Amino acid sequence: MKRLLTIVLFLMSLGAAAQQTQIALLKYRGGGDWYANPTSLPNLVKFCNQELHTNLNPDIATVEVGSPDIFNYPFVHMTGHGNVRFDKAECENLRNYLLAGGFLHIDDNYGLKDFVMPQMQKVFPELEWVELPYSHPIFKEPYAFPNGLPKVHEHDLKTPQAFAMIYEGRIVCLFTYECDLGDGWEDQRVHKDSDEIRLKALKMGANIIQYVFTK
Repeated sequence: MKRLLTIVLFLMSLGAAAQQTQIALLKYRGGGDWYANPTSLPNLVKFCNQELHTNLNPDIATVEVGSPDIFNYPFVHMTGHGNVRFDKAECENLRNYLLAGGFLHIDDNYGLKDFVMPQMQKVFPELEWVELPYSHPIFKEPYAFPNGLPKVHEHDLKTPQAFAMIYEGRIVCLFTYECDLGDGWEDQRVHKDSDEIRLKALKMGANIIQYVFTK
């Protein structure tokens, strides 16, 4: 499984036309709405394929934290508003996936932080969450975000923050907080965000996708 994930990442980095990479939404236990924002990932994939010329599969997979199938997806997205719970086996599976080259993007849909950050600490007890500075490459290419994450929804009127878990110099997990990128990726009719806000959210998402598949 580790070799399969490495091959998928390699092909994506080359932009191999014949290899269409699929990304996945993470299904987790605990009662949180892991299924929130159903139109967000399809729209992000469409944007990346059009603007970055990626070759992402428009069909989004769903994968459980403890499933061996997670190794088939180099990029896994997690969202929701509420409780998250990983058991020991799920922590081990997720850790092995991330160490094998996988990437987890967690987007706070509001109220997720106090639940998901401690759960990820169980996955990597030796790591601390690090806030990424505005100078980090993920805010520079292909779209410039000199002030870091864009603010999509206000929530608690806090400044958006990007937190990361970094293992041996590589970001294995990115947590985008107080910005709600996923809502910005959704169809306009869902949240009625302006075209400007939605474009900023999609561009930031594209930066994350490009960073994952080129670093």
